[in-house]
Amino acid sequence: MSIECARAARGFPDYEQGALADQLRRACYSVPLNIAEGCTRQGSREYRRFLDTARSSLAEVETIIEIAREMEYLEPAQFGRIEALVRETGRTLYGLLRKISDATRTPRT
Repeated sequence: MSIECARAARGFPDYEQGALADQLRRACYSVPLNIAEGCTRQGSREYRRFLDTARSSLAEVETIIEIAREMEYLEPAQFGRIEALVRETGRTLYGLLRKISDATRTPRT
């Protein structure tokens, strides 16, 4: 997802390179980087915090690609590919969050 988004951002108009395209690049890179950093942390609570940040960045990516579609910076097919990758990433991220949440629950007796 990150690579496809970064490639798409290169195609935005020159006047958007310092604004929307840059924001898309930063948000799309943030998703896997936060997941990776969270994996190295000790404890589920810290890992969860990084996963939450990744989820927030993913929501930002979703919004930016919607804006880019409306502004016609993305071709429909390109938007469809990116949207599918964003959804897949979201499902994976949700699964990680659910796994962490399940791991932090303590059994009641």
